[in-house]
Amino acid sequence: MHAMNLPTLADEEELLIKLKAGNYDAFTAIYHGYSLRILGRLIRLLKSEALAEEILQDLFLKIWEKRADIDLTRSFRSYLFTIAQNLVYDHFRRVALDEKFRFLFLQEHTEGYKHIEEEVSFKQAQEQLMQAIAKLPPQCQRVFILFKIEGKSYAEIGDLLQISKSTINNHLTKANLIMKSQIPFYQQPHTMFALFFLTYFS
Repeated sequence: MHAMNLPTLADEEELLIKLKAGNYDAFTAIYHGYSLRILGRLIRLLKSEALAEEILQDLFLKIWEKRADIDLTRSFRSYLFTIAQNLVYDHFRRVALDEKFRFLFLQEHTEGYKHIEEEVSFKQAQEQLMQAIAKLPPQCQRVFILFKIEGKSYAEIGDLLQISKSTINNHLTKANLIMKSQIPFYQQPHTMFALFFLTYFS
């Protein structure tokens, strides 16, 4: 990874104009200007250089894919670091979801359903769960994860997202309908996974 000085505001604006037009050399210059600084912050947050490098690549992939949406009137540095922070947050949410899913699965399995034959593997069910959550609309997904996965109250979610309790309820209702349509285990009450999902998403 090459280290370069940050461009001046005038130079940066010119690079961003070229980037928005699809100029890959401008993208490369911006990457080299910011990547080491962002990587350093990511390593401090994630405690893993490999994971930090992976998220850095995801960040700049998003920048390239969404280059036409870059707002030249706003700080590009703040824009970059906001996206990086959101990617880190998404990573920790996925980790929390994975751990909670595994805990609840094992708890349900050991406490009440040892006699029921597993019709779907844990890994397959987990993948379907993640895919279903990924299909939720962005705000609906945020509310769903905060409430169902992180266990936050309506008041806490309202403060975080600046939305009303009725809006939160609407998002959760919509999310549950989508989740039930995406996860077939709701339609198979004789399986242990059906009992797990019905309990988890009710």
